[in-house]
Amino acid sequence: MPPVLLPPAAERPQDLRVGAPAWRAAALAASRRAQQLTERSGLEAVGMWQPADTGRDPHLARHLSRAAHMEPWRFRVEMLKGGGTVERPPPGEGVTLWRGKTKPPAWSARLPLPLHRDARALQTAELVLAHARGARLTAARLGRAQGQINAQLQRVLRMREGCDRRLGEVRKGLLINEQSTRLRGFRHASEKIPDRVDSTLKWEKEELKAMKRKMEVDMEKTETLLKTLATCRDTLGFYCQERLQAAELMNQPLDKVLEQAGRHSWVDLSRAPTPRTQGLKTPPPDPVGAYTPDCAAALFEAKRLLMESKEALAELERGSSGLDEQQRQIGNRVNNTLLQKMRETLELKERINMTLGLMRGTIHRCTKFSQEMYMTCGIIKGPLLKTHMEAREKLDRPLVRMYQKHVGTQLPEATRLAQGTDQLHQHNTLMEKNLKELLATRDKLAGCLGAKEMGYQIDHSVVRLRRRQQNPHVGYEQAQQLIHH
Repeated sequence: MPPVLLPPAAERPQDLRVGAPAWRAAALAASRRAQQLTERSGLEAVGMWQPADTGRDPHLARHLSRAAHMEPWRFRVEMLKGGGTVERPPPGEGVTLWRGKTKPPAWSARLPLPLHRDARALQTAELVLAHARGARLTAARLGRAQGQINAQLQRVLRMREGCDRRLGEVRKGLLINEQSTRLRGFRHASEKIPDRVDSTLKWEKEELKAMKRKMEVDMEKTETLLKTLATCRDTLGFYCQERLQAAELMNQPLDKVLEQAGRHSWVDLSRAPTPRTQGLKTPPPDPVGAYTPDCAAALFEAKRLLMESKEALAELERGSSGLDEQQRQIGNRVNNTLLQKMRETLELKERINMTLGLMRGTIHRCTKFSQEMYMTCGIIKGPLLKTHMEAREKLDRPLVRMYQKHVGTQLPEATRLAQGTDQLHQHNTLMEKNLKELLATRDKLAGCLGAKEMGYQIDHSVVRLRRRQQNPHVGYEQAQQLIHH
């Protein structure tokens, strides 16, 4: 069969096409779709190995878009100080093409490579190790903070023990003051006249009560501070042990971890500078990371408590620095007052003894004179003993009776005798009165001397008691036992 000869295209009119227009349009559309698919597949295949920011502007021409896309890759001309120029590649990652004066960025594959599983395993291992390193660093920070809080806790505990010892001394001083006042209450009524010793004892009691109140307030402060520090220490220890569970397989000391981080302390502000200046900064709190907000809050609370406890310890140290010396001065003042009272009592005792010595001679002479007066009165009145019968003559003797028969011859003997008897009676009464007063005064002085002796002995006992119980080796409990005994 001979071939069919088609007419040339120029000679073929449109109306002479045999195929239907729809058939022709479908074929052209299929061809365009295939061409577009080919181009898109080629671009996507190449785009799998291009950077993420390689998209071109569809509104620009291809040659203009390519130039704008490659412009950031070209070398940059920089001016030198001497006036010359130098071309440097742009910063960033990528392969530098010195011949073409370009540096395209590093390309990355968007599809998983044959080593995808190994790469993901390495990423997982790096993530786990990073978490373990973060957990260990956080544990090191928490452990160091716990150690500093524990050291501060020990200092506060020693301060509390010192406050307790001083409070015991103050209580012992109050006990000594009470016992001193009680012992002085056994004195004689004449010795209980309020004196400067009593006022000094009252002053000592008030001062010791004020010191006791201050010591009790300090004890309450230290107790509150101890409880807070202990709670913070336990919280830091719990978080530290919790972080160490994630890093228990890493054989590295926590101090070495802190040295690698560039800091020896994460709480104390007065730390010694480390030789390494470039250290790891404190990471932001991450609820699902190693440095959680709870750890951050615990470290912040530890830092705050450390500063507050240092200020509280300094304040307590300033407030209690001179209390021992003040209490010692108060006790010495009371003891000196008691010794002065004892010296005054001794002076009064010597004066009373001297007065009693003088009164003995006076009483002896008055007693002897009173006895002589009694004898004289007895002789004038009449004979009191047989030896007095012939001592005197009576008024009715014969010579006197004969003389009195004459008028105007009355003798004044009876009158003079009566007057002498009255004078003797008056003087004897006066002497008896003086003797009674002397005896009463002597008894009173003897009682006063006994009261002074008792007061002196009591004051001496008070001084001995105070000196014995104010010894630093005698505690509050021992002082109570000594008093009860």
